[in-house]
Amino acid sequence: MAEDKQSAILKKASPLEPHIELGLDTFGDVTVGSDGKLLPHDEVLRHVVAEGVLADSVGIDFIGIGEHHRDDFAVSSPEIVLAAIASQTSHIRLGSAVTVLSSDDPVRLFQRFSTLNAVSSGRAEVILGRGSFTESFPLFGYELHDYEILFEDKLDLFAALLRDKEINWEGKTRAPLKHQKIFPPLAAGGLKTWIGVGGSPESVVRAVRYDMPMMLAIIGGDPKRFRPYVDLYQRAYAQTERAPKPLGVHSPGHVADTDERARDEAYQGYKTLRDRIGRERGWGPTSRAEFDNEVTNGSMYVGTPETVAKKIAATMQALGLMRFDMKYSMGTMPHEAAMRSIELYGTKVAPMVREILAKG
Repeated sequence: MAEDKQSAILKKASPLEPHIELGLDTFGDVTVGSDGKLLPHDEVLRHVVAEGVLADSVGIDFIGIGEHHRDDFAVSSPEIVLAAIASQTSHIRLGSAVTVLSSDDPVRLFQRFSTLNAVSSGRAEVILGRGSFTESFPLFGYELHDYEILFEDKLDLFAALLRDKEINWEGKTRAPLKHQKIFPPLAAGGLKTWIGVGGSPESVVRAVRYDMPMMLAIIGGDPKRFRPYVDLYQRAYAQTERAPKPLGVHSPGHVADTDERARDEAYQGYKTLRDRIGRERGWGPTSRAEFDNEVTNGSMYVGTPETVAKKIAATMQALGLMRFDMKYSMGTMPHEAAMRSIELYGTKVAPMVREILAKG
């Protein structure tokens, strides 16, 4: 049944459609069950695998699994979850959303993703970033005051691992590598590696310097406010002899059969998570009015397939994107609502977005 559904979706694709990708992201948010109580992490992880399998069956291009080290998110090892999804899928690309490179070891990270790439027949991607949470720093023995140098140093090493078969590298945060070969090596085609950018010009220029595609994390406000970063990316590439790499956006959203239902389902889970993070960071609690305003005017893609498709297409046109990844997990929102959102995103939203963009 799933294969028949996917085949029908793939047959609808037209050679005239622009080359765009519609993906999904999740952090493995810990959700509530039918009794309203939080589910255990092991059950949430199995749900994430089921969500990835469904995403593949409805023709979605990519699924990204985020890395966190706190009790409101179940995923601390995205590659293992992605490997489980890989074993039950055949088309969907598999990546992180994001990998916190600053507190990881680049060599081990490369090995994990080169292994994932092998077992998935070349479907792996990695999105490297610094992350918006800092729990991994003390957990793995790093100092927060080294935040910048850790990322820069480790990105430089990771870039060398992608580029060179034999590694000769020296940096500031770990012992040098001399004439080292890393296993398993990447097969032909390599490993697509993005840099996740939250909105600093330095990060934009860094992505160009390493010749990597850029994924903008736009989680609030009018997405068009990120246009200056897109322009900077293009100007920086114009000063090189290389063609620009693709641009993508990661933003939250939820799809349901009516706009009202989509907002109602998304709001409570979103509020629970947002208010907890707010208490940790000194923000006041959010409100339904604030949430509705973000849906109407900001970077929240919530509503019917038509509502969501129109908004995604508008963002892709405004920013010149090749990929849009919707973070479909909304805090404690139940797994069943997420599954319906995934189904509608693949069968309704993605075709509508492609049709809108094809018409220009």
